[in-house]
Amino acid sequence: MVEMMEVAEILREATSKSLIILDEIGRGTSTYDGLSIAWAVVEYITDKEKIGAKTLFATHYHELTELEEKIEGVRNYSIAVKEKGEDVIFLRKIVSGGTDESYGVHVAKLAGVPQDVIKKSNEILRNLERKSVLGKKNQEKENKKIAAGQLDLYNYKLAEVAHEIDKINLNELTPIDALNILVRIKEKIK
Repeated sequence: MVEMMEVAEILREATSKSLIILDEIGRGTSTYDGLSIAWAVVEYITDKEKIGAKTLFATHYHELTELEEKIEGVRNYSIAVKEKGEDVIFLRKIVSGGTDESYGVHVAKLAGVPQDVIKKSNEILRNLERKSVLGKKNQEKENKKIAAGQLDLYNYKLAEVAHEIDKINLNELTPIDALNILVRIKEKIK
């Protein structure tokens, strides 16, 4: 509420001569609510008949990078990074263009968040990303199956394997257990 009251005040009082600095508008809401608010705020500020002010707008919504192509005057910039294996080095240099990468766990590590939390965060992140990718791929294949009127057995097997992998507790897995699981997965895919 405090953030939205500040945004409301900015939008009411800003002029074309203002310099507006906004950080993470909409982060305290659900993803779609927050993205929708942030997107609408950008459109409102860039509209020369409403405000048309120069604005620095920091956001974690990757979707907003699309606005560079849709709204005159919008430009994307990001922090340059160098990835070395699983490590990320922030180069302290602003470069033109957006990014579709997120480095939140890396920032948490740099800030000194306990290693147990970082490790668990990485596990959760990998699971969420895998589910998201599998979900999108499964939905695309499901749509194709419905259109073609066929059952895609391979897709079903992949979902089954992904579900089995998701249930594995890597911290309690012995090498022989891992080998047995791989054999079972290979048989299911055949």
